[in-house]
Amino acid sequence: MGVKVAVVGGGSTYTPELVDGLASRAGRLPVDELVLLDPAAERLRIVAGLAGRMLARRDWAGRLVATGDRAAALDGADFVVVQLRVGGQAARFLDESIPARFGCVGQETTGPGGFAKALRTVPVVLEIAEEAGRRSAPGAWIVDFTNPVGIVTQALLDAGHRALGLCNVAIGFQRRFAARFGVAPERVQLEHVGLNHLSWERAVRVDGVDRLAELLEGEGAALAEEVGLPLELLRTLGALPSYYLRYYYASREVVAEQRAAPTRAEEVMAIERELLALYADPALDVKPPLLEQRGGAFYSEAAAQLIASLHDGAGDVQVVDVRNGDALPDLPAAAVVEVPARIDRDGAHPLPLAPLAPEMRGLVQVAKAYEDLAVAAAISGDRRVALRALLANPLVPGYAAASDLLGALLDANRAHLPRFFA
Repeated sequence: MGVKVAVVGGGSTYTPELVDGLASRAGRLPVDELVLLDPAAERLRIVAGLAGRMLARRDWAGRLVATGDRAAALDGADFVVVQLRVGGQAARFLDESIPARFGCVGQETTGPGGFAKALRTVPVVLEIAEEAGRRSAPGAWIVDFTNPVGIVTQALLDAGHRALGLCNVAIGFQRRFAARFGVAPERVQLEHVGLNHLSWERAVRVDGVDRLAELLEGEGAALAEEVGLPLELLRTLGALPSYYLRYYYASREVVAEQRAAPTRAEEVMAIERELLALYADPALDVKPPLLEQRGGAFYSEAAAQLIASLHDGAGDVQVVDVRNGDALPDLPAAAVVEVPARIDRDGAHPLPLAPLAPEMRGLVQVAKAYEDLAVAAAISGDRRVALRALLANPLVPGYAAASDLLGALLDANRAHLPRFFA
């Protein structure tokens, strides 16, 4: 029997990545209906046009539907992929520019900018999930790629939804190391620990043998440059931090850089204009190279691989955002963490891991406390809870900054925060 996949935010410029990944796994994942849902009709028309040409090029036998009708998109869906952006890139610009006025890192998934995005996003995703629960197929999965992934996934699971979160950081490292050692990606397994956008690789096992020390010794300079941190820091940690740790380990440098350059939102807006112009070309039937500059490398691989394994129960190991259980002894069982897990039809089963080193544990526990408060603030619209969340955020320097930031972020996002302005 075929599978129905509904993509919420199907007009995203990321969508061709997902379409490519699903089509390349037709043997494992027989999708007979792929629905792209988006309220932006013209954008959806352009993206769906390219998606249709890509699928035709592969002789895909399924049905592609582009719609703005949420009920129709969710009806009978086996998988609901959520990749929306509440407020679009204009809201992202605010997330990145407002914190800089208060001497803070401006980023769309971490710090005060990530908090603003969580406030906008969590209620919308929960509303979609509730409708999916009524309309989708029995046992349907929600796969969340919407940032901040850890916070959104925590909200989904706390509300009782069958959901997993997904990020491309781990698969990006896996593919890089597989190429370095000249092996197939499935022969590389990462000991990826922490939270979404707050994670480290503690081991890089190739055929079961940890090669991380060798990588740090032989390619440390290149890896340090890739994640934007000093080589000596990587060697001190004995681990490879994700690029997002730069916002924590080098906050002052990041703030100075951001004050002197355009925001990433402005760059992405320009890239998206070019991408949509390319997508509109009726002769284009493959992903354009420019899509790599949009970010989200290997997104199609991560998302399609996860959906395929949930469908066929492959039992392979993937890095996902999932309930901790007893994987990391440093955090509560109910906390959503980003760790390796075995994927089958019943979901993701985290692999047991050694405790975090103290320098990792302290940061993760503080950030997790912030995430819990961010979920509570987004759902309640309570300003005091929101202020407590910012006070707990490791990238907000104290009460005065938190109080001023909260007022500025709420005012700027008023149109998307009805719970705070009832």
